[in-house]
Amino acid sequence: MLAKRIIPCLDIKNGRTVKGVNFENIIDAGDPVELASRYCEEGADELVFLDISATNEKRKTLHELVKRVAAQCNIPFTVGGGISSVEDVDLLLNAGADKISINSAAFRNPELITYVAKKFGSQCVTVAIDAKKVNESKWEVFLNGGTQQTGMDVTEWAKIGCDLGAGELLLTSMDADGTKNGFADELTRFVSTTVSIPVIASGGAGSKEHFFDVFDSGQADAALAASVFHFKEIEIKELKNFLRSKNIPIRL
Repeated sequence: MLAKRIIPCLDIKNGRTVKGVNFENIIDAGDPVELASRYCEEGADELVFLDISATNEKRKTLHELVKRVAAQCNIPFTVGGGISSVEDVDLLLNAGADKISINSAAFRNPELITYVAKKFGSQCVTVAIDAKKVNESKWEVFLNGGTQQTGMDVTEWAKIGCDLGAGELLLTSMDADGTKNGFADELTRFVSTTVSIPVIASGGAGSKEHFFDVFDSGQADAALAASVFHFKEIEIKELKNFLRSKNIPIRL
């Protein structure tokens, strides 16, 4: 069985790491370069950098900042935000990213997933999905930082992304985001059992038990979190030891 991954996330706005609740009420969380260095030392399995306002501001990802963060990384590094072309991907990979994450642009132009996968390999392509529960049994895909409803069922879009060449999915629950009440385990399980590629669960981490739950009942392949790591509410080493004690396969 493949080891589960623990992934800190740097949500970037105006060059700083920020964090919000349900995609709103954004607060400062620190310098991204310093945080990247810290997470590499603490034993994170990967690092994700998301330029959260790039799409709404109709601009490209801050690739100079990506270079500075990448220089601190000795673990796989994924970058997303404002990516809408193969040229954008090329620029970010040359800046030091190992993988790219595409969200709104992939939904509006699904062929972009295939273009990037063919040119750089599926292992390079993460399709990010922002999901919100709209009734008791349905989650829908939202775009532009969670501001635009699409009407598309999350599992349906997940299957399409998988078929078009995505190497993994980054699944964020807008309802759970920043609440620290736990990951959306049911949603994660629905998607994980629908696709044949790894699923990264995001949104809602507040305790070590929440990570266990999303790996166990949610069947996630990786768990991404931000504020609990940024503000040292959970130490990565302690989290990994806890998960190992619960028989979750994890790299120590």
